[in-house]
Order: sequence, then structure tokens, then C-alpha cells
Amino acid sequence: MALEKEIEKLNKKLKDLEKPEFIEKQHQKGKLTARERISLLLDPGSFVELDPFVESRSEYLKLKYKEEKFPGDAVITGFGKINGRQVFVFSQDFSKIGGTLGEMHGEKIAKVYQFARKNGCPIIGIYDSGGARIQEGIFSLQAYAKIFREQVLSSGVIPQIALMLGPSAGGACYAPGLSDFIFMVEGISFMFITGPDVIKKVLGEEISFEDLGGAKVHFQKSGCAHFIFKAEEACFSGVKKLLSYLPQNNLENPPTKIGMLAEIFEKEESLRLLEILPKEEEKGYDMREVIKEIFDRGSFFEVQEGFAQNAIVGFARLAGYVVGVVANQPKILAGVLDIDSSDKISRFVRFCDCFNIPIINLVDTPGYLPGKEQESGGIIRHGAKVLYAFAEATVPKISVILRKAFGGAYIALASRNLGYDYVIAWPTAQISVMGPEQAVKVLYKKEIAQAKNPDEFEKEKIKEFKEIYLDVFNGAKEGHVDMIINPKDTRKILIKCLESIFQKRGEKVPRKHGNIPL
Repeated sequence: MALEKEIEKLNKKLKDLEKPEFIEKQHQKGKLTARERISLLLDPGSFVELDPFVESRSEYLKLKYKEEKFPGDAVITGFGKINGRQVFVFSQDFSKIGGTLGEMHGEKIAKVYQFARKNGCPIIGIYDSGGARIQEGIFSLQAYAKIFREQVLSSGVIPQIALMLGPSAGGACYAPGLSDFIFMVEGISFMFITGPDVIKKVLGEEISFEDLGGAKVHFQKSGCAHFIFKAEEACFSGVKKLLSYLPQNNLENPPTKIGMLAEIFEKEESLRLLEILPKEEEKGYDMREVIKEIFDRGSFFEVQEGFAQNAIVGFARLAGYVVGVVANQPKILAGVLDIDSSDKISRFVRFCDCFNIPIINLVDTPGYLPGKEQESGGIIRHGAKVLYAFAEATVPKISVILRKAFGGAYIALASRNLGYDYVIAWPTAQISVMGPEQAVKVLYKKEIAQAKNPDEFEKEKIKEFKEIYLDVFNGAKEGHVDMIINPKDTRKILIKCLESIFQKRGEKVPRKHGNIPL
């Protein structure tokens, strides 16, 4: 009888973990509950909860809420599986004390982070919180500090994924900011350091939550959000898709899909690649069309699609192998590298290098973007990040030059001396310090001014420059280009090249760590 009584007591406590009024409170806001989110994210029946009965030790909260208890301290933590692979997870519960983070709330998250790191499993954080719990003062701030340190210790060891499914204000923003990928949902996701009310009081500016830190702002302007969705269910599907490209940890290779003929684009050549590049050198085209033809059908999963659109980054499969794709987008700003695209590329490259994901570049760029705004904004510092990221990366690196590869952008994206294993070029490729028009103006400034017909003289010199200096075969003669191929054979050649260096071992330099220009 005693055992039955204790089991009954346990069942009552478990039932009290999510009361109907708390569920209704979330649903009224158009949001799922913390438990519903976990159920939709993880494989059915796989979730095991940790520390469900932990409560805040704050005397203030005990006095304020008296008999009302908040078991779990506004966060659910535990582990489960996604598509049969182990993950650890935490989900903040806004229906309880606004999902605010106090001492024990922070301890629960830090604990699940430690489990994830020690066991080499991805961790997924579902954020829906009013931020630091004011009533717990310094204990709340210390809890954030403990979480941040766990995140930094886990960086490059296990994938860290943040789902913004509610507000995240003040110092709380740095938890998702320290993650590898941030997912947001339109209408319910918000991140900002200072809220609209404070901005109005201090600066006198009227601004809405959406305009200050909504999903679209972070997806298109700030670059903080990597993925955006219209509904929570779609967001969970996106997380599952992302994980399908990632290894469990830094000691594993990413999962392959060798032999799945239904998903692998098997034809050895693509005649359509011959048609995508315009005949006019200055005309743009959509690099995504090239990506579709080269990689396994439907496998490209773009990252930060709305931010710095002159560059494209994402994951794809090549004959079943997971690769990271870095590409210029000629139809946006001619595919130049600027401040934002430099940050986007370097961050993605470093992630791939952490988790043993080979990198394939598709290069067509006139170089770094010049101008007063870029210079004063720090294009030198930001552009140097790309150089650093690629030079540091020890994973297999292959670069394909489609058309233009000029100046510092050529060095960053395609120079063998920066550590690329193979540099492949199409016959249309051009490699130079700068474009022919700019080069001729520099080299023949006096001659152009003195010529009887300056325009004709300049055109003649541009044609001459292209024939002498831009011919890709000149680079091949010196061994700077490993092979010049027919575009239709790109996929076939890339597969063979990737397989030849898949077991590549990186050089280890005895140092604590480098100092990337942040």
C-alpha cells in the first residue's frame, strides 16, 4: 500500500508539471507549449526529462506566489532522438514566471549542456523567455554566465542549435548568439538588447517589437538568424533537415547517403551548365542554377538565404557525401565580397572546418567591394576574416572558378597557396589583380590621355590585356590551376577529386589558438 501511495503522489506531481491554465496561456499567444514543442521536435516516445521537480530557491518568489508552485523552474530539460540520433534539449516555458531565467533554471540548462558535450551529441535550445529573473538579482546574471561558458566550451565540439520561439531580451540574446545556428518564426520570435519601451524613453524613438528584433529583421538585415519559418511545425522540420547534414560531434564525419539512388543525381554530365553562363561577360546569372546542376538533386540546404545575398552558403550532397558550398552570386552586386558577405562566408567556413565537412567554392567575383562606406565600415578587417577562415581550415577544400576571380577575392576563394587542395577552372575563367577596364586605366593612363582616339585606344588595350593576362591557361602553365575542364563534366570531376582527398589529415601547429580579425 505504501508503494501505491507514493506512486500516486508521483503521478500527481507529474500531472502538475503542466496545468491546463498554463497550456491555455501559451495557446492564446498563438504559441505551442514547451512540452508540445519537444514532442513535435523529437522522435515519438524518445524524450526523457531531467530535473522536472527542481524549483527556485528565491524567498521573494515563495512569498509572492505563496502556495502556487512552479516545478521545473520554467524550463524543461532532457534528451531524446531525432531520426534515431541522440540529442539533448531544453525548452523554456513562458507560461511560468514568463520563462525568466533564475539560478536553478540556469543550473538545469548548464547541466544538460555538460551531458551533451561529454557524450558528443548536438544540443537544441528552445528559447521563449522574458530574460533574466529580476527577483533573483545577481544569481540570475551568474546563471547566464555559467551557461555562456558551457556554450563556449562546447563550441566546435558539438553542434549548438537555437530555436527562437518567443522573446529573448537583454543579456539573454547572447545565449542564442553563441550558438551555431539560429531558427526564428515570423510573428512570435524576437531578439533585442533593449526593448521598445526603453528606446522610447531614452532616445524618444517609436519602434515596434517586429521592427526592432523580429524574425525578418534578423534574417535579412542583422544576419543573426540563419533560418526563418512561418510556423513552429515548419521550424522543427527545418531543424531535422539541418541535423541530417551534421555529424554528432567534431570526432565524427557527417552522415552519408551512398547508394540512395532515388535521392542522388546520377548523371555524369550536365549539358545545361553550358547554357547558364551568359555570353556577355558583364551579365549576371543565378548561381543557384549552377548549384542545382552540380550537386545531388534537391540536396542543397541554404544557410542565411536572406542576408548578404551577394554570397551563397549552405550544405549539399555530392554523390551522397555532405559538403559545404560557398558561392558568389553574380546577379547580386556582381557577386562582390563586402562586409556582410565576408562575415557570412567566414563564419560558415569555420563551422564546416569544426565538423569535418569538406568545402567546395564556386567562384565568380570581381573582388572586394570598394567605396568610402565599405572602407570606413572595416572591409579590411571583415575581408581578412575570409582569408583567415580558409587558410585555417584543414578539411578538404576544392575551388571551381567559373568566370571572374580578381584581386584579393581570388586569393581568398581560389588560391592554391592559401591551402586549397584542388583549383579547377572552366575555360571561361579569368584570373587577374583587377578587371581589365580598371587595369588598362592604371597601366595606360598617360597613353590614353595622349591618344588621338582615346576610346579606341582604350578598347584595343582592354582586348590585348584580356588575351595576355586573363587567359586561364597562363595560370595552368604555372601550376596555379590544377585542371581546366569542360563545364558539363564539373560534377563528375568534383566527385573524383573529393574522393581522392576525403581522408585528408590537417597539419597541427603547436599554439594555443590563432587570433582571427574579429
